[in-house]
Amino acid sequence: MLLYILNVLFVLVSISMVVLILMQRGSGAAAGSGFGGGASATVFGARGSASFLSKATKWLAIAFFVITLAMAWYATRNAEQVQAQQDMGLMGSIPVVPAEDVPAAPAPADQAVPQAPEAAPAAGDSSVPQAPAEPAAGPEPGEGGS
Repeated sequence: MLLYILNVLFVLVSISMVVLILMQRGSGAAAGSGFGGGASATVFGARGSASFLSKATKWLAIAFFVITLAMAWYATRNAEQVQAQQDMGLMGSIPVVPAEDVPAAPAPADQAVPQAPEAAPAAGDSSVPQAPAEPAAGPEPGEGGS
């Protein structure tokens, strides 16, 4: 129940942070006030809205981080209980055998891996059997020549 309340509060704080950040003026907006921006006609006064929005954003950011840390702490405290109750289905019924208890099976003698030769023979060595040369490509038997 606490996690649901924190999630709802987290979403509300984040949405209100986005709205307050978008409502603030950028640093380049001050140049437009010289041409009749009407900054003194606001509800908060000439400078009041900027300080109110920045203070509200600061406190919402602090609340955002506090809620984030609280949810992370709550999740780590309850993580052990959730893992113990997790249903693994058919995979949970397979017994786990430690690797040190499994004996290593030797390869069968008829499927032994051949060893590589120690040194490669020279290219002109006559003791190395050569593959038969393939015949030149020509018309196959039964095909008409020209």
